[in-house]
Amino acid sequence: MPRVLALAQTNCTVGDIKGNTRQIMALAVRARDVLGAGAVIFPELCLCGYPPEDLLLRPEFLDDVEQALDTICQQIQGIDLVIGYPRRKAGRLYNAAGVIHDGEIIAEYFKTELPNYSVFDEKRYFSPGDQACVVEVAGIPVGLSVCEDIWYTGPARKAAEVGARLILNLNASPYQAGKGREREQVVAQRARETGLPVVYVNLVGGQDELVFDGGSFCMNGQGSMCQRSRFFGEALDVLLLDDHGVPLEAEIAQCPDEESMVYAALVLGVRDYVRKAGFQGVVLGLSGGIDSALTLAIAVDALGAEQVEVVLMPSRYTADMSNEDALEQARRMGVKHSIIPIEPAFQAFLKMLEEEFAGQPMDVTEENIQARCRGIILMAISNKSGRMLLTTGNKSEMSVGYATLYGDMAGGFAPLKDVFKSLVYRLARWRNRNGEVIPERVIIRPPSAELRPEQQDTDSLPPYDILDEILRRYVEEDQGIREIIAAGFDQATVQRITRMVDINEYKRRQAPPGVKVTRRAYGRDRRYPIVNGYH
Repeated sequence: MPRVLALAQTNCTVGDIKGNTRQIMALAVRARDVLGAGAVIFPELCLCGYPPEDLLLRPEFLDDVEQALDTICQQIQGIDLVIGYPRRKAGRLYNAAGVIHDGEIIAEYFKTELPNYSVFDEKRYFSPGDQACVVEVAGIPVGLSVCEDIWYTGPARKAAEVGARLILNLNASPYQAGKGREREQVVAQRARETGLPVVYVNLVGGQDELVFDGGSFCMNGQGSMCQRSRFFGEALDVLLLDDHGVPLEAEIAQCPDEESMVYAALVLGVRDYVRKAGFQGVVLGLSGGIDSALTLAIAVDALGAEQVEVVLMPSRYTADMSNEDALEQARRMGVKHSIIPIEPAFQAFLKMLEEEFAGQPMDVTEENIQARCRGIILMAISNKSGRMLLTTGNKSEMSVGYATLYGDMAGGFAPLKDVFKSLVYRLARWRNRNGEVIPERVIIRPPSAELRPEQQDTDSLPPYDILDEILRRYVEEDQGIREIIAAGFDQATVQRITRMVDINEYKRRQAPPGVKVTRRAYGRDRRYPIVNGYH
């Protein structure tokens, strides 16, 4: 008879230990009673959520984790559970994977390789383990490992040397473009090195700027895929093993294309941020431009049209086509919408500042006042309605400071914060593939902030295909100015753009969080000093 493992690809909430415990127990019961599984495997730190950050410094938080483990041990029998949690031991804290069998924890493994790069900061909290752990799970000797361990040869090799027939790897691996393929290649390499199958169980769901994409899978001992769970959704999937722990072929979920993956990450990130934070939907300014149009589509797909409100706030410089296109998209997507012109507020501010500004020409100051008028309106609606305000700026704009503090940057969450402008256009086309929700004119017209007569983005910036490639090299790849120029880019343009990136760190520090989708996102992924004399 084949052995049945259940892979629990769960969406937990950081800090909601009671809620996570209920979810774990419900899935364990379903795996036992409905799927006939002998064991259920959960992701890394699923009991407390990932990343718990400085909650781990609170003794009462760790007390609650221990109480939750006791509850699971008392209430779940007849199925083995492999779960992740923080464990205090001998004055140290470990990132642990434990096996619960018939009411007791029979084995614990402590994560060996602690990531301390990009968005990870585990050495701040955890001590590394140094021992392999092989334990019978559903009658099969398995070696336990946690996330980063599988990226190194040592942990899997040690488990193989002490008798493991299968490696279980518990993960909280966040999404970034191309990461899924990289994970699978690494795990396939570990499987071939050891000759052991590897079961990789990943978290799913949004947590602040991170989105965990799921995509749990199993590689056989030859490094070939034999099972894959869905991406960006919860799953409780069955994996069958023979008596020797060899996995049998199972369903392999499709790996979507890049635009599909990025869009799904943005939708899941918005949905979980809004719902887990307890907001009553969202509100955003809809300008008739591509960024707010895509943000609206993401919001509706994440939350439903009834949870989304848009506000058109035309100024003296707003083109008729902008209002027309914004209204058309609002109607197509079935969202509540209103029109609040900003001219009365703009005139009031100009009158208030008339004496202060006497004799000085109009410049970016007046442009920023318009953006801040809109910010006040949107924040007022957010406060009154309980809806979170979504900002609509993209990564290209945030990189060079083409955004107004306390204006279009005002808000609670920024879905496109890590999406370059060129990708915004690709995602808009992708979203329209099965029916046009974003009006075609929004996509094809030249982009403009519409804060002065006949304004276009190219008045201040190079074309976005050039700008985005310079930014990608400078921000994500850490290439130097000379290296970028040597790649064929104009010297003056490179120097101007990189200077704009450097001097606008102060703005990015005050920006709301947004979904990470690239290798190097702004925020905890890229930490530069605000006052910085290196240029």
